[in-house]
Amino acid sequence: MFIPVHDDNPLRVIRAPFVTIALIALNVLVYLWQATGVEMRVVASFAIIPTEVIRMGLGGGPAMGPLDAIAVPERYTLLSYMFFHGDLLHLISNMTFLWVFGDNVEDAMGHLKFLVFYVACGIIAGLTHTFMLPVSRAPLIGASGAVAGVIAAYLLLHPRVRVWVLALRVIPLRITAAFALGAWIITQFVMLVVPQAGPVAWWAHAGGIVAGALLVLVLRRPGVRLLDKGTAA
Repeated sequence: MFIPVHDDNPLRVIRAPFVTIALIALNVLVYLWQATGVEMRVVASFAIIPTEVIRMGLGGGPAMGPLDAIAVPERYTLLSYMFFHGDLLHLISNMTFLWVFGDNVEDAMGHLKFLVFYVACGIIAGLTHTFMLPVSRAPLIGASGAVAGVIAAYLLLHPRVRVWVLALRVIPLRITAAFALGAWIITQFVMLVVPQAGPVAWWAHAGGIVAGALLVLVLRRPGVRLLDKGTAA
């Protein structure tokens, strides 16, 4: 798999990706708080736990399951879960993808629409995970679902842009976004049908990808075309 490092894709409209920077900063701040020794039961209170969401419904209050330490209504966990991470590698992986690709998606949408887009992708990713694994009691945390939406949007906007990546984590390559991100997206859907054990929430990734691909069609600025076709004259 490829680790993105840099893309050859300057901003066209906005001066700086303020929302992308703010989202990264918030994720880092939450992780630093976690690193102070916050109990897992506290983190689990802000996580999506599918059985609790299904039992309480989106209009219900906190389930206060055995893993919870704080009474957080389940509907709010659909937002809070995406700002917590399991470990430093989990955080760095998500924030690297967001840093490399988020700025151009924000540029294509504008600050406010990009914020709506990012949050919506995260929520849809969480709901997808919940409804596909309704009996799961494992807490879901991480920005992966929202970031998957960003990746899908970038792929539809800029498939021909060249991206510097690290192949096998050490080999630098300059390849098209279509190849790098297309391979990543295909992997996410393949993993849905590969029996395996592990902590990766593949259904959340899939939900975020579909959400991002659909939302970019309606949230991009007027005149912003897809597939690197430039802007309207």
